[in-house]
Amino acid sequence: MNTINIKEKFTKFSKNWHPHQIAVVDGMQVILAKLKGEFVWHSHEDEDELFQVIKGTLYMQFRDRTEVVTEGEIIVVPKGVEHKPCTKNEEEVHVLLFEKLSTAHTGKVEHEKTQTHYPKI
Repeated sequence: MNTINIKEKFTKFSKNWHPHQIAVVDGMQVILAKLKGEFVWHSHEDEDELFQVIKGTLYMQFRDRTEVVTEGEIIVVPKGVEHKPCTKNEEEVHVLLFEKLSTAHTGKVEHEKTQTHYPKI
């Protein structure tokens, strides 16, 4: 049981769209990621996803609308809902995600941005 300094953990990696695991809680993982630009449309059939914006502004696109998530805010994407996170104006956005260990990065979608391993930092 040690404290985790989220700001310090963000200094340990630089790649965008490459999640890093910082903790596991009852079968759920706590992930940090840096996002920049467009991601891919995808969904998670059996898992919800929670995004908390630590730095910047996240645009969570859904097929029928876009939700703007700013620093200190969260958004929960329910299982089965297709979504595409993105940022604007070359801004790098820092997010904390909370999701089941079984959650695949891009669901069933295979893409060059898909990650199958989240390094522990």
